[in-house]
Amino acid sequence: MLNRRILRVKAFQSLYAYEQCRASNLNLAKDYVREAFQPDLNSMEVQDKGQLRKDAEQTITLFSTNLNNKALVAAGDYATKVKSEAIKAINLFHQKNQKDLDFLRNNMVDAAEDIPQLYLSVVHILIGFSDHVRREYARKRKLNKEQVSAVSGELNLANNKVISFLKNNAVFTTASIRQQADLEDTELEIQEWYREYVKPWDRYQEYIQLSEPTMEEDLDILTDLTKKILFKTDAILSSFAERDLSWTENKAVVRSLAIKVLKNVLESESDEDYSLPEIAINWEEDKEFFQNIFNLTIENDEANRVLIAEKTKNWDIERIASTDKIIISMAVTEMLFFPSIPVKVTINEYIDISKTYSTPKSKQFVNGLLDVLAKELTDQGKIRKSGRGLLDNK
Repeated sequence: MLNRRILRVKAFQSLYAYEQCRASNLNLAKDYVREAFQPDLNSMEVQDKGQLRKDAEQTITLFSTNLNNKALVAAGDYATKVKSEAIKAINLFHQKNQKDLDFLRNNMVDAAEDIPQLYLSVVHILIGFSDHVRREYARKRKLNKEQVSAVSGELNLANNKVISFLKNNAVFTTASIRQQADLEDTELEIQEWYREYVKPWDRYQEYIQLSEPTMEEDLDILTDLTKKILFKTDAILSSFAERDLSWTENKAVVRSLAIKVLKNVLESESDEDYSLPEIAINWEEDKEFFQNIFNLTIENDEANRVLIAEKTKNWDIERIASTDKIIISMAVTEMLFFPSIPVKVTINEYIDISKTYSTPKSKQFVNGLLDVLAKELTDQGKIRKSGRGLLDNK
């Protein structure tokens, strides 16, 4: 299941992506200014290239120092074209940022909600293996004119009771259609994966020696295939990574949910009783947290940067790792605007994120700075916890 830590990581990744977009958009706006002051090759007048370069650099300086102050640009004592192009560059910068922000804001939620498609696709690979076994056995029988034995172990995966249940279950079928989890376009890859990784596998060879596998034995082979083949084979993992940009973070969740799909078959008393696992216990509540931590961090970025700068006076704020700045800004936002989350929980969560996603020294830096900020903001009465957040707010 998606837990709050995974959602924090996903929000962090989207915020980092937004920072990269802002940097690119800043360069695009500067390029726009330089292009605006290129000599007019169609003009019959003499072009003062030196003055054009000076005007371009002045416009870029004006643009860079007044990104949020178009009124100051318009009122300044500058040449008309300098002011005009600076304002156009500012507009261009903000328009592109807004477009990127809207995309990332929507995409991060869509990506989380696409997890059912991923875990259902894992199960469909198992179904694909089963279907391939049946087709291969039928083809071999036709070629060799062999009689099919009713207890032939070679057909165990084709006759797997868990797979048969899922293939005939309305809930699973409907969800697969809705999530577009069918893998018909990867049939050749599934056949290759079966030949290369499943068929030679010792555990699978033991399974096909069973004369009449029980439902439990059928489940065991599928869970083992999932854990030890699907999620251990680079070729298969690469196919998922190509479909999901956040596969590294999603992998453990997808594996857990796929296995839950299989285990729920044994736990269901009837076909109508079967249910698929949810991506979260209360997804609507978790989604709200997910969206809020992203949006509020964006909204409070400037204020958070000021706080960070005040506590790192011996450091140039621009020299602090961008990942650290985002992590600290997220943590401060969470401490200030999420009263039910204890301060210590917030600090520990973002220290853990810094261990994986920032520099080797980030853990100590993030830990020390957040401790100082938490104490100061609490003393100022800006951090106010309620409910569960009061349990550990020291």
